[in-house]
Amino acid sequence: MPAFRIAPAVADAFPDTLIALVTATGLRGRESWPPTTAALDDLERQLADGNWRPADETDPRIEAWHTAYRSFGTNPRRIRPSVDALGRRLAKKGTLPRINPAVDSYNCVSVRHGLPAGAFDLDHVADDVDIRYADGTEYFTPLGEPDTVENPKPGEIIYADTTGVLTRHWNHRDAHRTCVTEDSTHVAFVLETLHATRDGDLLKVAAEELQGLAPRTAQTAVHYLSPAQPQATA
Repeated sequence: MPAFRIAPAVADAFPDTLIALVTATGLRGRESWPPTTAALDDLERQLADGNWRPADETDPRIEAWHTAYRSFGTNPRRIRPSVDALGRRLAKKGTLPRINPAVDSYNCVSVRHGLPAGAFDLDHVADDVDIRYADGTEYFTPLGEPDTVENPKPGEIIYADTTGVLTRHWNHRDAHRTCVTEDSTHVAFVLETLHATRDGDLLKVAAEELQGLAPRTAQTAVHYLSPAQPQATA
């Protein structure tokens, strides 16, 4: 089982970070997940009725990520944090993409709560995962582009295992190698905030909601990483 770790330098730079690690074993991605379908339909209905809108970059939850991106040299309006990009897409089109039940679940929870979310297929993760600053020698193949290889810029925050980078710009985009598909059975979902003092309770609600969307046949658990507790095992 891989461990997820926040590197000391990242913990020092972002001391109010809190990351929820929601692990699930025994997922069945080729079957429907009725709670996820209902949650997506409800969210899109609220948007259409004008009763709710996704958080945008004026919201403190999104603004915090823009500030973080700028701190390590990424322009957040060109390369947007995942929750910002997803919320903008939803606001424009009125619907979220339907990928597979696991991805649809974390997308729904992400935009509902204004928190970045992602997931990794643990059967394709090589050893432990560190949330750390890149040194520029790492390799990243973006989701959906298996023939593309990128090198994160030195100082960029990444999730990385011993083989390569799982996501660049902290949470902008996941890697092709560890992406969650309908055949993924052992998955680690992540939800993040940089302001646990303000949004820690919201993160915990979101993590419990995501855990509840998984099929009852799956075994799930929630772990939390912070500068005070920088490691958890998936």
